[in-house]
Amino acid sequence: MLNAVLAGLGTGLSLIVVIGAQNALVLRQGVLRQRVPVVVAICAASDALLIALGVGGVGSALMAWPVVLEVVRWVGAAFLIGYGVLAVRRAVRPAALVVGAGSAGVVATCLALTWLNPHVYLDTVLLLGTASTGFGDQRWWFGAGAVLASAAWFSALGFGARGLSGVLAKPTAWRVVDLGVAAVVTATGVSLVL
Repeated sequence: MLNAVLAGLGTGLSLIVVIGAQNALVLRQGVLRQRVPVVVAICAASDALLIALGVGGVGSALMAWPVVLEVVRWVGAAFLIGYGVLAVRRAVRPAALVVGAGSAGVVATCLALTWLNPHVYLDTVLLLGTASTGFGDQRWWFGAGAVLASAAWFSALGFGARGLSGVLAKPTAWRVVDLGVAAVVTATGVSLVL
């Protein structure tokens, strides 16, 4: 049991730690100290649900419907490339983050970045779901480890961002973060097209 939990924890962390659009939003909200508990809860609960679906075998069932996968691929590619363009635009015109500014729509943005991002489905439903099959009857313990990794990561990122708020509140720092996010999400979107 412990081996399955630790394997799920390690695999989950290896997939979630890459700073993409969702993680950048959690980091940004942490720096701003706005709606952090809500954003962390949405991200962690969404991951938990998707991991449970993957461990339960939904990923295998989806593989039988290539039309659904094709639609998700194209919609996801468009979403990621569009988000990459927005990140580049923010990097070109960086601004200091201001506490109290722009809190409207944070929940909707968080939900969109979570549920419209095909990378989330690939990581949680397909990859973690497939990896869990190697643990047989203990696959749910593997899933529990992955859920723990997700909750720990989003909590550390959102609530830990306060300690970095001095550095990350500067426009130059967000220029670097936004360019990194743009590179990751655009490359992922282009890879879905190719």
